[in-house]
Amino acid sequence: MDFENKLKEGVELLNENKYKESLDIAKELQEQEPDEADAYRLEAMVMQKQNQWENSEEALDNAIECDDTKSNLYNLRGFARLNQEKLDEAEEDFKKAIEIDDSAAAHRNLVLHKIMNNDTNEGLTYLLQRIKEDPQDIENWILMGDLMQRAGQGDKAKSYYEQAQKMDPENEYVKKQIENLENN
Repeated sequence: MDFENKLKEGVELLNENKYKESLDIAKELQEQEPDEADAYRLEAMVMQKQNQWENSEEALDNAIECDDTKSNLYNLRGFARLNQEKLDEAEEDFKKAIEIDDSAAAHRNLVLHKIMNNDTNEGLTYLLQRIKEDPQDIENWILMGDLMQRAGQGDKAKSYYEQAQKMDPENEYVKKQIENLENN
C-alpha cells in the first residue's frame, strides 16, 4: 500500500479510537519515509488522544524538522505545549501557525492560551475581534458561547450558540448547549 493510503488508514483507525493500530502505522510510515512530516503528525495525534503531551511534542518536533511550512504542525505542537503549561512556547507555536497561513484553529488556541495565562479579558477581546474579522467561522461563536457559559453568563452564551446554530442548524453540540441553557 502506498504512503497516502496507509496514512489515510492510520487516521481512520485513530478516529475509531484504535490507538495501538494507528501508532503502528505511524511507525511503519516513519520507517518507510523518514523525511515525511505526516508520518510523525499521525504519531503526535495518537499521543494527543491519549493525553501523552510530551510524546506528542517530540513527534511534532520531528515533523517540523521534516517540513516547517505546515501551520497545523505548529498548532498541534502548541496545543501539546499548552497542555504541559509551557505557555510561552505554546504562544510562539500558535503565532507561527498564524504567520504561515492565518490558521483559524491557531487563533482559537491563542485565545485559550491567553485565558490559561490569566489574560481572560485579553482573550475575550481577541476572540471578539476574530468574530468581527471572520463572522462565518462557527467555531469562534461556539468558543465564545462556551466561555460565556463558564462565566455564568447564560443569556450571552445562548445568543452566541444561537448565532452558531443559524450557520449550522444540524450541529449537535450547539443544539445540546442551547437545550441545556433553556432547561436551567
